[in-house]
Amino acid sequence: MIAGSLSAPSPPYAATVLASPTGRVRAALAGSLLVTVLWGAGALSHAFVAGGGEAVPADLGAAPGREPVRFRWFDAAVLGVVEGVTEFLPISSTGHLLVTQRMLGITGGETDPAAKAAADAYAIVIQGGAVLAVLILYWRRVWSVVLGFAGRDEEGRRLGIALGAAFLPAALIGLAFEGIIKDKLFGPWPVVAAWAVGGTALLALSSRGWLEREHTAPGLRSITVRQALLIGVAQCLAMWPGTSRSLVTIVAAILVGLSLSAAVEFSFLLGVLTLGAATAYDATKHGADIVSVFGGVADPLIGFVAALVAAVVAVRWMVGYLQRHSLAVFGWYRLAAAAVVAGLLLVGII
Repeated sequence: MIAGSLSAPSPPYAATVLASPTGRVRAALAGSLLVTVLWGAGALSHAFVAGGGEAVPADLGAAPGREPVRFRWFDAAVLGVVEGVTEFLPISSTGHLLVTQRMLGITGGETDPAAKAAADAYAIVIQGGAVLAVLILYWRRVWSVVLGFAGRDEEGRRLGIALGAAFLPAALIGLAFEGIIKDKLFGPWPVVAAWAVGGTALLALSSRGWLEREHTAPGLRSITVRQALLIGVAQCLAMWPGTSRSLVTIVAAILVGLSLSAAVEFSFLLGVLTLGAATAYDATKHGADIVSVFGGVADPLIGFVAALVAAVVAVRWMVGYLQRHSLAVFGWYRLAAAAVVAGLLLVGII
């Protein structure tokens, strides 16, 4: 099973590599590379379309006398890969998607509210591919929960109750403040701020050893409703784009007493509920807008499949990585991404 126990992260790695100048440079270069690749993907997308003879302006807004610009299959594929790679890593998928949309020139803007609504909604709906990846990789655990509610698996029943308790705070707050969050926070500068703050916090916690409790902390089967509720409250912080649902739930789970392996698995499973609900809600509310700007359902499905495949690879990689290393590298990555994107924004490249 993919969700096998993770061994303790190696303290020497965090202490001698990530804390070293070379380690910091490598993490910064990794962050810079990803952001540069995404920016290059935007330029390639426009060049690709132009080469095919289709005139597509950078802004989705429809000028007077001109048809609104539609998303393309290439945009869907790029967004799908970005979603799948970043959803379960503690680096924020929503933040990466919003920045990638800006690089691809598909933000919509004030001139075309329908296109902006579709772009924002697609950044949520595409999470369905990542949800399916977890269902595939962790199907035994999910089936255990199903059997638990059928009265045939007590451990699965307890886990299902804990997942429900952790899901509740985000469900209530998300429904209450959905409009405010999308109107005020779905932009590049809130993402940059969240990347920087989250990266700093993750490095601070890692440097003090607070996130390395693998041998002494209990596993997933011991989680209580109280612990789950605290994790759920922490998950609400991830409604600020760039924060990362994965980051806050993993850190919160460790801080309330779970081992790293249990925290990672609980975060993945909680994502199935949280992301699944958000996907269903936005697909129902904005599905027509998404189909309209894509010109059908084929292109959005390309993004969905790309997210599924990329998420399977990313989850497998993350589980294997954390068997040998700490979470600190993700803190350095977040700081590098914040610095690069802030620079690109300040010089007007994106």
